[in-house]
Amino acid sequence: MKTWPVAGRWAMYVGIAIIFAIVCAFLSYWQFERNETRAVSNHLIANNYDATPAPFASTMQGTEDFDPSDEWQPVVLTGEYLADDQLLVRNRAQGGTAAYEAVVPFLLDDGRILAVSRGWVPPDYAGGHEAVPAPPAGDVTVVARLRPSEPLPTSNRSAPDGQLPTLHAPSIAELTGENTVTAVYAIMVSEDPAPEVRPNELAAPDEDPGPHLSYAIQWILFAIMGFVFIAYMIRTEIRAGQEPEDNEDDELEGFMPDEKPKKSRRRQPRQKRRDEDMQAEDALLDA
Repeated sequence: MKTWPVAGRWAMYVGIAIIFAIVCAFLSYWQFERNETRAVSNHLIANNYDATPAPFASTMQGTEDFDPSDEWQPVVLTGEYLADDQLLVRNRAQGGTAAYEAVVPFLLDDGRILAVSRGWVPPDYAGGHEAVPAPPAGDVTVVARLRPSEPLPTSNRSAPDGQLPTLHAPSIAELTGENTVTAVYAIMVSEDPAPEVRPNELAAPDEDPGPHLSYAIQWILFAIMGFVFIAYMIRTEIRAGQEPEDNEDDELEGFMPDEKPKKSRRRQPRQKRRDEDMQAEDALLDA
């Protein structure tokens, strides 16, 4: 009668272990994907970040034809800044604070417009930002690194006039015109002629591979540990079922409940007898 409930309980244990293993497998696969994405990103940084600058026209001929393998590639831009259309991207993690990133549209000689991030400025105590150094006027040659346009925030958070929640190139195109490059923006490296004061330089990208690979392996180990734990639980129940259910009968075997232990008799004192013996010895000595 006990076999079916026990078998059903064990089947439930195994089912829980299988479900737990499936969840761990999905999480492990997700971490492997993140590790692969991080490895590709680090590969692009290693190959392109310090590469020789190339003319922008040789990298992109239109406004959308950006090759992801050109991320971080330095390019040479010639034209002029549209200083009146400068924008600030808020809440940028730079310098250990929520900084403002200064973005100025750059009118290329071929008529296209590319958003150029010139650096960052810190917030001030009044709740705004410090003064943003102006870009050089007139014809300028800029060396900058290409980055893909950032998506809009999923939270639909907005920004005040003159600011952006993210560096979303299509939002800049709404202000500057249809000929704006919307697939990428560029991070300024140098300007010629160089201004006396420029915004703070953006930090170099982090090439740390991150903990994704170790997390993926840990999820695999967790799945294995789930089956080991279930096997231990089943083995414990089997061993418990093989032990006698009641050991009290063996321990009480031969014991009579009506039988009372006998009390030990106390020895009577012998002080009187010892005194008589001592008197007899004294009498013999005197004789």
